[in-house]
Amino acid sequence: MRWNSPLRPRNFRATPDEDRFLTTAHTWHATYRGRIAPTPTGDMHVGHARTFVAAWRRAADAGGALVLRIEDLDPLRSRDEWTARAIEDLTWLGVQWTEGPVYQSRRRPVYEATWRALRDAGLVYPSHVSRKEVRDAAHAPHEDEEGSEPVFPPELRPTAHAGRDAESPAGVVWRFRVPDGEVVRFTDAIRGPQAFTAGVDFGDFVVWRKDDVPAYELAVVADDVAMGITEVVRGEDLLRSTARQLLVYRALGATPPAWCHLPLVRDAEGRRLAKRHQALSIRELRARGMTPDEVLAQAEAVRPGA
Repeated sequence: MRWNSPLRPRNFRATPDEDRFLTTAHTWHATYRGRIAPTPTGDMHVGHARTFVAAWRRAADAGGALVLRIEDLDPLRSRDEWTARAIEDLTWLGVQWTEGPVYQSRRRPVYEATWRALRDAGLVYPSHVSRKEVRDAAHAPHEDEEGSEPVFPPELRPTAHAGRDAESPAGVVWRFRVPDGEVVRFTDAIRGPQAFTAGVDFGDFVVWRKDDVPAYELAVVADDVAMGITEVVRGEDLLRSTARQLLVYRALGATPPAWCHLPLVRDAEGRRLAKRHQALSIRELRARGMTPDEVLAQAEAVRPGA
């Protein structure tokens, strides 16, 4: 059965894998479908190892499918060599995916179609406000959350119909207009009930970048819908992003997946691991002669309170 969704662009010629992702999503929801989605901007660390192994095990335990998706949208930071190294590390860890790899860099038509659907619904708008203007506005960032950003001031929004006649998202930042005051609720498999208030905990968020790259919040929703993902397993630093993404799911008329946000792996000082922590990269630990089980044990050892 053909999937007549705004995410399937007209006249889009897809590869067999892409066509499957765009035409049978509705039938997939009867079974478990997970995904692992490395970003090829550096070597993966032990935190990635734990998350991807957990996602694989949850899919295997459910007797479901696991899609390997390479999130290589950023042309300046993503490199083929990092992709190859990520796949090699995942294979060494024993992670077994059933579909893919699928590359986001080859799926621009899907993201453009998603942007058009949001534009036609009047839920996104072009924003010429600079980052400095947002930072200088009265709405302070959430200092208690790593990687947080200032809440976009609603007074800096354009008129309600701005951008409705735009033919392309290129050349300007596009933001999703959040429903101020609405509480977005969901239940996480680990963290339990969650609630974030639009306009308070997060503001109008970017869905398309000025350098003509689809933003994370748009791309992952478009892909997870098209690929029929039924559960997303990732780090708890993305809990707030889940609230944003649920608004995009609703705007597209799509059913969201279940959520499972794992505690972050941190270094000895309690800081969240990043790819710059080479001493805790999977590749470095492999070079020291560690086994996959020892690498996963290391992930627990460097997390305070584990």
